[in-house]
Amino acid sequence: MDEIIQNTITFVKNELKDAEGGHDWFHIERVYKNTLLISESEEVDKMVVLLGALLHDIADSKFHNDDETVGPKKARQFLKTQNISDEKIEHVVKIIENISFKGGNKNQVFHSKELHVVQDADRLDALGAIGIARTFNYGGFKNRKLYDPEIKPNLNMTPSEYKASDAPTINHFYEKLFLLKDRMNTEAARKIAEERHQFMVTFLDQFYAEWNGSK
Repeated sequence: MDEIIQNTITFVKNELKDAEGGHDWFHIERVYKNTLLISESEEVDKMVVLLGALLHDIADSKFHNDDETVGPKKARQFLKTQNISDEKIEHVVKIIENISFKGGNKNQVFHSKELHVVQDADRLDALGAIGIARTFNYGGFKNRKLYDPEIKPNLNMTPSEYKASDAPTINHFYEKLFLLKDRMNTEAARKIAEERHQFMVTFLDQFYAEWNGSK
């Protein structure tokens, strides 16, 4: 297993060497570490969760004209070059296909303990100090406003509306980030998410105070 994991790390680093800062190798590495931590208290297939973590953003649809087939296809092609069973390959691909938030208003049809672990690991990286940094990094990448009091968060977007949204970056806290702590699958992730969630609440309190000139 160690050789396969190392081969995968090398492959992912190369594929993401020019990626946007919130979805680069370091994002993958953090999700990988979160996966290791969460899986300590879950009975899961270790190879599947580690490969799922490493390959979950190998081709994020946001950077491929919203084509959600690119990532799973690229992951499957790579995994077939390794000494891995077809069953494990399909499980990893299912994780990649189902991990995304997608606006939060889409029913998830595939479930497994392995998906739940990797999904939690990925969602944790959208919370806390790192989550704030990634959110503003992506907002800058898309040239979005920081905040506009006249544009209210939309909590009822369809997945297609969520993808197409160009709302100010602050709205993303309400449309995704603040929803995540209650959508964690594992107890270990829930505990970490609670602390990171509170950090974001404190950050926004300070942000609004400074925006309004009261601090």
